[in-house]
Amino acid sequence: MSNAPHVLSVGTLGIETRAWQYGAPEGPTLILVHGFRGDHHGLAGIAVALSEQAPELRIVVPDLPGFGASPAIPGRTHDLPLFGEWLRAFAAAVAPEGFAILGHSFGSLVVSASLSGGLAPRRTILINPISAPALEGPQALMTQLAIAYYRAADLLPERAARGLLGNPLIVRVMSEVMAKTSDRELRAWIHEQHGRYFSTFSDPTTLLDAFRASVSHTVPDYAAAFDMPTLLIAGERDDITPLAKQLELHHRIPGSRLVILPGTGHLVHYEAVTEAVDAIADFLREHA
Repeated sequence: MSNAPHVLSVGTLGIETRAWQYGAPEGPTLILVHGFRGDHHGLAGIAVALSEQAPELRIVVPDLPGFGASPAIPGRTHDLPLFGEWLRAFAAAVAPEGFAILGHSFGSLVVSASLSGGLAPRRTILINPISAPALEGPQALMTQLAIAYYRAADLLPERAARGLLGNPLIVRVMSEVMAKTSDRELRAWIHEQHGRYFSTFSDPTTLLDAFRASVSHTVPDYAAAFDMPTLLIAGERDDITPLAKQLELHHRIPGSRLVILPGTGHLVHYEAVTEAVDAIADFLREHA
């Protein structure tokens, strides 16, 4: 088995969703859902490491509609109900016999909204779940600035809006705020990843729709939909969701497991891949 992914093109809601498949082609499926403004590259490290530690798995990592290589869905507002509908259609197409699901950051909201609409994974994993309202917590001011930034882009013509949204300096500031590692090489690599893949959205309107969705909902809004074994992985220094809110989410999802990674923030998928994969592999095997 090679760690090189196989590229899939999956018809979903009138578009061809692009996805990358790792591991055993006929194994039990785990679908990974990436975060806001990213694409499948953000979860590639977890996919590769997990395919090495649990080679029996089939791991599928799609680009969300309107991000990376997946086009936006024509004529639709890219809000959480749409992303949830898309995920149900995608999962039914790639894993009709059953699957587990993983969502990181905004992906945790997409997964949660999809669960509330009928998505039925055997197991659910959320990394850095969005468990607090955007205007609360230690980065409330940064959130307010981000809202102003996206609203300003919404008032501009498309070319100017794309230039503002993809401004390298602004992307770098976002990256600096989120990165917590003191490893200079790792920080440089994280900034390079954000520089390359943080602006691969299809159009400003889709990005603005997704941003509004990301700050208008939290995972606890959908807590009642979690009726399967659930693993929560949180960064101790996550500025997007304070640790106290992750503990509250853990208590609201009966039987859930919470793993806290010390010294890590909102970029668990970059800064603590080994620790996250260890927790994921143990959880999946325990509930196999």
